[in-house]
Amino acid sequence: MAKKTKPISKLKKELDKWFSLYIRIRHSHNGIAQCFTCGKIDHYKKLQCGHFQSRRHHATRWNEQNCEVQCVKCNMFSGSGEQWKFGLNLDAKHGLGTSQELEQLARQTVKRTRVDYEENIRYYKAIVKNLKEEKGIE
Repeated sequence: MAKKTKPISKLKKELDKWFSLYIRIRHSHNGIAQCFTCGKIDHYKKLQCGHFQSRRHHATRWNEQNCEVQCVKCNMFSGSGEQWKFGLNLDAKHGLGTSQELEQLARQTVKRTRVDYEENIRYYKAIVKNLKEEKGIE
């Protein structure tokens, strides 16, 4: 019997999960991370993957420069994920003009294939596994 293939919507959701874990774990220490916009410190499992340019823009949805750790308040309840502060902090971290480049990139149309999703899922799943082992966290 042939293996049933997952719909693209399920692959997108799975990629979101692994990418989010990667973003929250990459700068954590002992499982603790800091909100990029307000500085709140908490366990990575209680924080979120915040996007400078909205997730609806597929060109930047899984762009590592576009995403940082955010607390729930900044990401969900402060209107647009504290985008202004987010942009200032991105420019400070990655160089002046980074936020403007991401705004332009977000407007581009990107079509991802099933293979793109599957490869990215494997990639981020492996990175998360390695980071957890490296950092000794669950």
